[in-house]
Amino acid sequence: MFIEPKNNKGWIEVVCGSMFSGKTEELIRRVKRAKIANLNVRIFKPKMETRYDKVKVVSHDSNFIDSFPVDQSSEILRWVDDIDVVGIDEAQFFDAELPTICDKLANKGKRIIIAGLDMDYLAKPFGVMPQLMAKAEYVTKVHAICMQCGDVAQYSYRFTKSGGQVQLGESDQYEPRCRSCYIKGMASQQAGKRR
Repeated sequence: MFIEPKNNKGWIEVVCGSMFSGKTEELIRRVKRAKIANLNVRIFKPKMETRYDKVKVVSHDSNFIDSFPVDQSSEILRWVDDIDVVGIDEAQFFDAELPTICDKLANKGKRIIIAGLDMDYLAKPFGVMPQLMAKAEYVTKVHAICMQCGDVAQYSYRFTKSGGQVQLGESDQYEPRCRSCYIKGMASQQAGKRR
């Protein structure tokens, strides 16, 4: 379990993993702990992320917290002058400037908590997540349970190859898989079967 450091120097935390691994749940948990500690917090998410709610950050377990939807990461700077802790959900969907924005905020003494997919459905690094993970003082990789065999899952398997890298969806389009079951599923897709 992640225990918050006791300093006020500013830092970046990244919570990453596959879909259904509990990334947003962990972001919400950490933000709620900061609120209990009487810190001023504000959460941001990309405006395009509307699966559960247009404004709230919502986990797959229906846990939620209010957020500020933004189109570009630079907008975050306008809303955090009096904020101690900045939460960012679905970071993989943000523009390339997000790592620089997070650095600026951490350099001003703010705690930055970021949640996002580390890999896309093709098992490739997703968006700005590699840069954020490289800059972070703390990186937590969370895992789901493979829906095929019950093992530890770190891949987001998409049932269809159609569509681009960014395709918002839920369990009707994605499921977490372990390495072995992910590879089997991708091979079946190559052969034209749905698995």
